[in-house]
Amino acid sequence: MTGKERVLTALNFKQPDRVPIDFNGHRSSSISVKAYRELRKYLDLPPSPLYIYDLIQQLVIVERDILDLLDIDTFQLGCDFDKKPEYWNDWVLEDGTACKVPAVVDVKRTSDGAFIYNTKGRVVGKQPVGCLYFEQTFFPLANNEEQENFSDYDDIQHDVVWSCVPCPPMPIDYRTPEGAKSLREVAAATRASTDRAIYAIFGGSLVETGHNTFRMDNFLLNMGSNPERVHNFLNATMDRHMPNLIAYLDAVGDYIDIIGFSDDMGTQFGPQFSPEMHKEFFFPREKQMWDYVHDRFPNLKICLHCCGGVRPLLPLLVEAGLDAINPVQFVCKDMGLAELKSEFHGKLAFWGGGCDTQEILPGNDVKAITSHVRSNVETLNKGGGFVFQQVHNILDGIKPESIMAMFKAVNT
Repeated sequence: MTGKERVLTALNFKQPDRVPIDFNGHRSSSISVKAYRELRKYLDLPPSPLYIYDLIQQLVIVERDILDLLDIDTFQLGCDFDKKPEYWNDWVLEDGTACKVPAVVDVKRTSDGAFIYNTKGRVVGKQPVGCLYFEQTFFPLANNEEQENFSDYDDIQHDVVWSCVPCPPMPIDYRTPEGAKSLREVAAATRASTDRAIYAIFGGSLVETGHNTFRMDNFLLNMGSNPERVHNFLNATMDRHMPNLIAYLDAVGDYIDIIGFSDDMGTQFGPQFSPEMHKEFFFPREKQMWDYVHDRFPNLKICLHCCGGVRPLLPLLVEAGLDAINPVQFVCKDMGLAELKSEFHGKLAFWGGGCDTQEILPGNDVKAITSHVRSNVETLNKGGGFVFQQVHNILDGIKPESIMAMFKAVNT
């Protein structure tokens, strides 16, 4: 089987020839720049220019030599932008390592750390000295408790750091004719160059957009205390999401296999809100987007990145049209793998759950990692419905030996 065939077989709840593996298929199955640098050294591969395509999370493009070496079955649309020098600027990590960052992002380093600016000159993200990642510094509506009309939605979102770091990191807006043509050419060239399953990140966040705009505590409070305000905000969000989704699929829909959405709705101890609140605020909007995808491209699979203990929300996500969920954070409340597999097999595929990244992988105990991965794979792989991925990104400090032990254990 090709990678594409293997992934789609699994997502259709049939048994592939081996477990399909995702690495860097999307922004939550990737690897931090320093861990990647050390992995290449360990594998005795040529030094990489280190293209950091997600500046906030410090995620680096995993090049095809590693994808080939590890028999990876996925490819993230946009991760061949390393072939476009004009898309990148030179940058230096705090430890002096040379790398590349997207030219479209305005980032500067001072003695106080590194800062991301929007086009108005506002600092929207900061990487403090000694910190591995960037953090959001400005929440546009955090101190605004009265605004009920969001006609200035675009201007508001311009002050959110996640809106200032596009993915893929292309300087041309796919919503314009020129940008759509450029992205379509990239998608066509990617399809022609790989038999891996192509994962295209759309986003389409509702919950996270609220978190990033109001600040998480304020947004959740408003859901209970001022539901009309939240509906107004989500309506404005959907007024952008739907035209963007249409334009995105116009550009890439003929060439991709999985479209990725993202909305963190869980905590270690369960969902951030009740199923009833999910059904009121998010379900109808998710269904609108996902129905559009399936109606237009019936074979295109929808994968949602959603961290935490979201077991009570899964039936609603399935009803809304979700095909697969990531990262299957099984250490959280009510997220036991055997129970999830038993209840949702044939309804919802699990893209993740392969290796715990909170305790097991960082522990760097190769034997423990191997045993752990084999046990999880045995539970999740029966009858398909499973794509292997560690639970979220591989972070700095994880040894290459541990990373290789994890991948080697999947199909042995």
